[in-house]
Amino acid sequence: MSKTDLNAVLATLTLEEKVSLLAGANFWETVQIPSKGIPPLKVSDGPNGARGGTFSGGITSACFPAACSVASTFDVDIARRIGVALGEETYTKGARVVLAPTVCMHRHPLGGRNFESFSEDPFLAGKLAARVVDGVQSTGVSATIKHFVANEQETQRLTVDTDVSARALREIYLKPFEIAVKEANPGAIMTAYNLINGTHADSNALLHDVLRGDWGWEGLVMSDWGGVNSTVDALEAGLDLEMPGPTQWRKVEAVVAAVHAGKLSAKTIDERALRVLRFLERQRCFEDPTIPDEKAVNKPEHQALIREAGSKGIVLLKNDNSILPLSKEKLKGKKVALLGYAKDCLAHGGGSAAVNAHYKITPFEALQSALGNDVELTYAKGAPTFRQLPLLLENVVGLDGSTGFTYKIYVPGNAEPIKTINGHKSEVSLLQAVYQETNEAELTGTFTPTETATYYFTLSGLGPSLLLVDGKVAYEQEGNCKDFMGFLLGGVAVPLIKLPLQAGTPYKLQVRSVPPKPVEGEDIIPLFLDLPGVRLGVMSATEHDKDILPEAVELAKVADVAIVFTGHEPDWETEGQDQLSFNLPKDGSQDRLVEAVAAANPNTIVVNSTGVAVAMPWLGEIQALVQSWFPGQEAGNAIADVLTGARNPEGHLTCTFPKRVEDSPAYGNFPGTHVDGKLKVTYAEGVFIGYRHYDRLPADKVSFPFGFGLSYTTFSFSHLAVSAASADEYGVKVTVSNTGTVKGATAVQIYVGSSVPTSENPIKALASFKKVTLQPGESAAVELVVKLQDIASWDEKGHQWVIKAGDYTFSVGKNAQDLVLSTDVAIAAKTYLP
Repeated sequence: MSKTDLNAVLATLTLEEKVSLLAGANFWETVQIPSKGIPPLKVSDGPNGARGGTFSGGITSACFPAACSVASTFDVDIARRIGVALGEETYTKGARVVLAPTVCMHRHPLGGRNFESFSEDPFLAGKLAARVVDGVQSTGVSATIKHFVANEQETQRLTVDTDVSARALREIYLKPFEIAVKEANPGAIMTAYNLINGTHADSNALLHDVLRGDWGWEGLVMSDWGGVNSTVDALEAGLDLEMPGPTQWRKVEAVVAAVHAGKLSAKTIDERALRVLRFLERQRCFEDPTIPDEKAVNKPEHQALIREAGSKGIVLLKNDNSILPLSKEKLKGKKVALLGYAKDCLAHGGGSAAVNAHYKITPFEALQSALGNDVELTYAKGAPTFRQLPLLLENVVGLDGSTGFTYKIYVPGNAEPIKTINGHKSEVSLLQAVYQETNEAELTGTFTPTETATYYFTLSGLGPSLLLVDGKVAYEQEGNCKDFMGFLLGGVAVPLIKLPLQAGTPYKLQVRSVPPKPVEGEDIIPLFLDLPGVRLGVMSATEHDKDILPEAVELAKVADVAIVFTGHEPDWETEGQDQLSFNLPKDGSQDRLVEAVAAANPNTIVVNSTGVAVAMPWLGEIQALVQSWFPGQEAGNAIADVLTGARNPEGHLTCTFPKRVEDSPAYGNFPGTHVDGKLKVTYAEGVFIGYRHYDRLPADKVSFPFGFGLSYTTFSFSHLAVSAASADEYGVKVTVSNTGTVKGATAVQIYVGSSVPTSENPIKALASFKKVTLQPGESAAVELVVKLQDIASWDEKGHQWVIKAGDYTFSVGKNAQDLVLSTDVAIAAKTYLP
């Protein structure tokens, strides 16, 4: 269907019909108008996989490595291949749009959603995002880059006001979006929840002035879910589609009234509606208006890609005495203690990026398979890491006598339930409740303990909630939950309710919860108001308070090698909440485990699965350290491949690992301060985030710099040459040699900065990179391109990119701290339009 045809279709629509197209029909689909031939379109969450329409459980999907892991490959080919596979997965969920990738920056190590984004470096983030977009869209699926813009924290993300300079916006926070837009032309962009310099993202002038204006982008702008904050302003600013539906702000009668009152132009409605129609055309919805049923399609080629990408993103940070790799031959007849998260698959972070994976491989399973029966593996958890008490599922019966609770759903004011569900867990999930009518919830069950002990109960509700035991109030939450996103995605801190219970005695448990009501200053997405959400957790004090560290230490003492698996479960690192601490959870338990094991066994190795830098107080006490990030459903195999030497590690850190959080660039300005009752975060560090900041500090403030990564082989660099390739580009040539004994890969990193550093500019910035794989003894002349605009600074007064005339140092770095070759180049003054 041509553009002319779309204009003809638009001309057939009434004003009311045009307005109806500007918000979703439901949680995942756009509005259709069958009488006018306008089809619907379905979208699916990403970016770790295409989950489909169910938040929790539901049909299975491929779980890909998180963006932090992909970025650590420094491999644009891997990024594109993951994009292709993600596009293919999206089709299996009946969708034509995937809400990915996330291209916000790693501003602070405590950022709750850093794992879902690529890097602290905007150039690296933009280049890899562009390739993911390119791969996704090669399948016909549209990518949706998010969240536009300056969304680097989860604390009060709906209402926080980000105060950021124009220069920092252009050079750091808009840069990865700009690269992805100009190099890959994503079909859609999603706005952020937060305010930018006083105006919400969905109605910010950046949409018109930068996205549509400076960059000339013509795709669809959609809101984050529940992220619209106005009717007229958002429409006029350029927000085409409010998601999800039914609409909160674009009720047909209200928008039409605004047009008739002269508050909103009919031209604006036409522009927004035409964008939606063009997007439907782009996704070939007019050709095929069907939305297929969701399917679980577990492709072997996706499995292999996830394993390869996951292992290539793993970063070897320490390897004293070459303790790694642990080959099968080296370990034959020996004993290896696998501790901590060895029997957990830390595949992804929490929130909308999470998927119900086709399967998950744990490190224990993978190492058992890789090492065989000639190596004895032992296991102990060693550290309590649960964030929430488990749901009550066992030894409880509902009103009908079946296992589980009886869940009764009430319409407010009615004495009789509108629906009764038996066999229910001790939770009413808000993510399930969004599909229900406005209601109140009641869970009833009889719990018979198996031991006489004190039992710990926790109750958290989105709205006012109550726990009764044998008819007596055991705990009451009087108001709304103070941390809506925490309740929704990660768990909130609630009091422990301690009750002495007798084994064999039945106790009637009742949980009652009513929906929250809007309260000024509380961070609740409006679309979730009037819906219930409540969770009851239960655990005996015997289990809760048990000291499980000694068992792990005893296993470590008698083992030849001890491997401690540390990290963050999705409850700890998740959308909706920033990290509670720079130290691993819970309450220092993992740090104590590593320290105790290292004291008991001199051959201690740590494998850390987080999407962020963490404190490592035990770093000097261990032999080896592997940063595995969140490698996806093949996590165990990817980790085992690196540990055993089946794959030589080739990852490089995508973010700096400082020794102390106090030395991070945003420290003191994260997550912000309250001004007149509202949270405001000032990006006071300006352009000095990540290594740009650490370059100005002593090197010993950093445990591991950006770009750092060891290998089981060694590499040397020589013969650096830089020459002008055109008026706006320089060619860089460098010879890379594998000087070790095994095949390996490394990322050639080119940094550029003024030869005469100034206080207002970073000392250097990453300007080009390329992955190269070499056989032992092999050398290769690697050619890279540096575009001058990529090293330019933003001139706020002139509204343009500027390069000042002078000498610039081009350096080859093993990482941001270790520059092994450098040469100076005289560059003339340049300016570039935005």
